[in-house]
Amino acid sequence: MSVNNQQNENGCGDVRLTNGTILLLLLRRCTCSSLSPRMTEGFTACDLTCSAATEKASNGRRMDLEQPIFSVLTGGLRAQQAGGAVGATSDTESGIFSAEAELCVEHDSELDWFCGTEQKPVCSQCASSGSCRGHAVTPLATRVTAVRNQLVDVCEKMQLQAKRIERFIEQTLSAKEQKLQSAASRTREQVLAQISAVREALEEEEQRLLEEVQREEERVEQCLLTQRAHWNQALTSLTQTRSHLVHTLTHTPDAQLVTSLEEIAERMEEAEGVGEPRDTEQLSLNTACSDSKLLRGLWASALLLGPKVYGSPLLKFDERTVSPLLSLSEDSCTLTFLHKKSRQSLPYDPARFDCWPNALGSMLMSSGTHTWVLDVGQSGAFKVGVCYASLERKGSGNEARLGYNNQSWVLSHYDGDYSFCHAGKKVPLQQFSAPLLLACAVTDDSITILH
Repeated sequence: MSVNNQQNENGCGDVRLTNGTILLLLLRRCTCSSLSPRMTEGFTACDLTCSAATEKASNGRRMDLEQPIFSVLTGGLRAQQAGGAVGATSDTESGIFSAEAELCVEHDSELDWFCGTEQKPVCSQCASSGSCRGHAVTPLATRVTAVRNQLVDVCEKMQLQAKRIERFIEQTLSAKEQKLQSAASRTREQVLAQISAVREALEEEEQRLLEEVQREEERVEQCLLTQRAHWNQALTSLTQTRSHLVHTLTHTPDAQLVTSLEEIAERMEEAEGVGEPRDTEQLSLNTACSDSKLLRGLWASALLLGPKVYGSPLLKFDERTVSPLLSLSEDSCTLTFLHKKSRQSLPYDPARFDCWPNALGSMLMSSGTHTWVLDVGQSGAFKVGVCYASLERKGSGNEARLGYNNQSWVLSHYDGDYSFCHAGKKVPLQQFSAPLLLACAVTDDSITILH
């Protein structure tokens, strides 16, 4: 839907709302002269004025009900061009084209007033001296304008709701489906990576886990299909209801329109019953489906059997990152803390830690499962963990201190106490958003990468 605000040469504003099939044209009269219908004696006249001092805008779109004139055209332009057609009259007050005006049965006069007491169109004689004398009456055009304004609001709300449902279907559900495939794929990879070391003993468990992942994927897929079908149906129902109201708005004669509020209310209730789409956890894969106590236990046992069973012989310390407070063995696997007398000045390197006794691994890990075993010997103070390659290397601040920033996660051992540190706090391990490096620090004795 597009919205255009314009000013004509007489200063009359108009707002056009279009969606390809409907044009809602809001006109404001540019004359400030009052229109006082001539009435018979005993009937109070209702003056319609266009005072600039009483103009009010609602939501930047609609003015006071006595000010605007709505023209609703869905093919009405063709009707306007063929204005000479038999049986078609132009109601300039309400701005619509309707069938030939109905006449009062009692006075044979045009039904151009609306009796609010009896809720029906009446002629001026009925209102002034007839059966509706003393009742609350208003010009029929004013009543029609109010009803049409209400219909416009209802149709606009339905259109916005339809847009939200379309976005939910096209964006949220589609994105969830893509994430489902990705999450299921990652889960399978994790399962297969853990099972690969002891595949012979875990063939049955592997099959069970993969079937669980498949069932979970199918469950979420079914939820997505159900949601898609439900909201497509809701969108169709909403569109049909809105189309019906638009048809009522554009083709119903004034006299019939003002008596159809009950039907309009029912349609509004139907639209409100559609509800708003919501994203839920049921639309995401539950990664717990790959959890297995047997797998975790056997995997941990395999790691403890020795370096030949599991591990990467390529993992070493990167010489460029080693702090001057440490020494690196010839095989690049052992870090030893240096006391002051043993320290030597090292050439400047932007990758080297210059204040904290840190060193990083040589292998960047971006996916998969990685393990290593370190021999900490008699060391009473060390840190072992991972960090992002973007970790600060220079200075004595927390930015370069392992476990005291949001770039590193380490298991720390000091004075007999073990703790897991991240950003200076003890926190649970989370998934990571970037490739990682082995990160170590030692301030007592040495630590060695075994595998």
